[in-house]
Amino acid sequence: MHIMTLLASANGEWVSSDFLAGSININPALVRKEIVALRQQGLVSSREGKNGGSALAKPAHQIQLADIYRATRTEAGPLLGRARNTPNPACPVGRQINTHLTTLFTEAEQAMLDRLSTQSLAEFVARFG
Repeated sequence: MHIMTLLASANGEWVSSDFLAGSININPALVRKEIVALRQQGLVSSREGKNGGSALAKPAHQIQLADIYRATRTEAGPLLGRARNTPNPACPVGRQINTHLTTLFTEAEQAMLDRLSTQSLAEFVARFG
């Protein structure tokens, strides 16, 4: 979100990964990794060279926050509720808990995506005045 907000605020100007990294306070290599994911989803354009950098590939009002979330999500399965153990299958709760938690967390993530789908990047950027 930070990268996309900065790019939207740049009004079509090319923004360097060094500038983005400085704002986020992370290594430029990590920014470039995120840029690749955003570019693969058609949200960002990039160019190399002295006057290179990244820019939005389409207007901010055409990008939903859910698009950004989906583009940068790296793990499969529900975001919440990663099972860290194998409960006792002889227990009536243990044998069912992971299935029910997976359903619950999948539904929660869908609710979040539904909410993120109601707001564009332009609307989010407008909060920064």
